[in-house]
Amino acid sequence: MPHADLNGIRIRYDVEGSGPAVLLSHGYSATGRMWDAQRTALADRYRVISWDMRGHGATECPDDPGCYSADATVADMKALLDHLGVARAVVGGLSLGGYVSLAFFLAHPAMVRALVLADTGPGFRNPEARAAWNRRAEERAQELETRGLEALAGRSREMREAMGDHRSARSLALAARGMLAQQDARVIDGLASVRMPTLIVVGDRDEPFLAPTRYMASKIAGSRLEVIEDAGHSANLDQPDAFNRILRSFLDSLPA
Repeated sequence: MPHADLNGIRIRYDVEGSGPAVLLSHGYSATGRMWDAQRTALADRYRVISWDMRGHGATECPDDPGCYSADATVADMKALLDHLGVARAVVGGLSLGGYVSLAFFLAHPAMVRALVLADTGPGFRNPEARAAWNRRAEERAQELETRGLEALAGRSREMREAMGDHRSARSLALAARGMLAQQDARVIDGLASVRMPTLIVVGDRDEPFLAPTRYMASKIAGSRLEVIEDAGHSANLDQPDAFNRILRSFLDSLPA
């Protein structure tokens, strides 16, 4: 179980395979373990990296609420790639992992070869919609503080399967307030600046994210939108064979 001391915390990560690098980030309340099947499926041709974000899984969980933010997550992603000697990678993720992948591109475009955005959205330009999202993030944090990790039992598959992997419910509550909550419209306003191959994937039963994925596809020139049948918010877990087939096809199509 590899770890690296980066940005003042100990980050857990996994690397499998060799070849062009692919960094995959998990959704809120999940861990890098949700990408196990993708690492195995792609390792014959790609160097697949997954990791646990701060507050999640086996990565260190600071007590200071100020240590949790999208910017801190982007900094952790860069530090991990630097630690592994990766100058340029395909960067992607699911849900929160997809959002921070877009944020990473906006901060470090030269390090991104292509984007993979699964069951995710670009945030909100409308302040009222953003405030409503943040209220839900706060409710999630309070539920974790009240019920503990059992609060994940009724959530999406990637959250349920990670219940036993987290250090504490408090760390996830801090992550909800600092990483899941959104502060501005930088990401959604930056979509038009994406000028690179982009794969957008969504499960056909992931109702809240069908419209956001279509919106991203309309704003990112040349992007490829794939809807996976009989899949919910965890498309890569619900239909791993279909997800892997789509992801490998996209990766194989990228210019060297």
